[in-house]
Amino acid sequence: MKVLFIDSTHPILPERLTAAGIDCDYRPEITLRLLQKTIHLYDGIVIRSRFPLDRKLLENAEKLKFIGRVGSGLENIDVDFARSRNIVCFNAPEGHRDATGEHAAGMLLALINNICKANDEVRRGLWFREVNRGIEVMGKTIGIIGYGNTGRCFARCMSGFNARMLAYDKYQFDYSDQYVTESVMDDLFEECDILSLHVPLTSETMNLVDDSFLKRFRRNIFIVNVSRGKIINTSDLVDNLRTGKVRGAALDVLEYEKSSFEELHRKNLPDHYQFLIEHPRVLLTPHIAGWTHESNKRLAEVMAAKIISSFGRII
Repeated sequence: MKVLFIDSTHPILPERLTAAGIDCDYRPEITLRLLQKTIHLYDGIVIRSRFPLDRKLLENAEKLKFIGRVGSGLENIDVDFARSRNIVCFNAPEGHRDATGEHAAGMLLALINNICKANDEVRRGLWFREVNRGIEVMGKTIGIIGYGNTGRCFARCMSGFNARMLAYDKYQFDYSDQYVTESVMDDLFEECDILSLHVPLTSETMNLVDDSFLKRFRRNIFIVNVSRGKIINTSDLVDNLRTGKVRGAALDVLEYEKSSFEELHRKNLPDHYQFLIEHPRVLLTPHIAGWTHESNKRLAEVMAAKIISSFGRII
């Protein structure tokens, strides 16, 4: 088998595939034009997020047997068309679930305790205590939407803070455990103080969190999003930050990211983006939940195991 790497990965992935007898063509700087011309030569493609693998591109992939995304979301792949061509699509959410859960927990704690704001003030010679009084997690109700890999790890990370945790997952059942109580969305709307999002970007979750959604919460809430930026309608989020319905937001992802996740659409950033970066109750990081040294290696290990396991006989 011949496999093309069109994104950078931890070296352990091509090393393990090579040891398993796979010919690895490591070309993370390949252009889209060259990929279009050469994709027919490969049995497998390993990606992160550089290019969308859409139907037009995959129609030329005559030999392709699998696509491996070294990450979790598959929105940059036309999965339905790939499956119609018997192309297996792998992802590796197990590789960075712990890092993502930890990051979400860290952002929440930093947000409600004004840690980043206070740190900036002290560095500027300001010593404000009263305005930086924090809010404890203990005694609050945390709602988790999406109880898969990262939702479970976030719940585990928050389990020592004596909060009540409710989880809603449309596609799972009987998942109550030592951390969460399986719930319906009406329970979250009625009882949550904090909402954390852990769902993939699909047609169902695009703009899931909009004005009507936010206004269904009985209490004013804090929001954490380490999933995808387009799950939240930013304009509606800003409106609800203005009114206080949203007390604060910790956002590792923004709807203004390019599809590669490596940078923002800087030429088209609206006023809502400026509002977010200036608001003292908004905490932002550049899509780095799950982006640790440990997860970098673990993602590669998970992907190598899946590819080798599924294509071992071919190898």
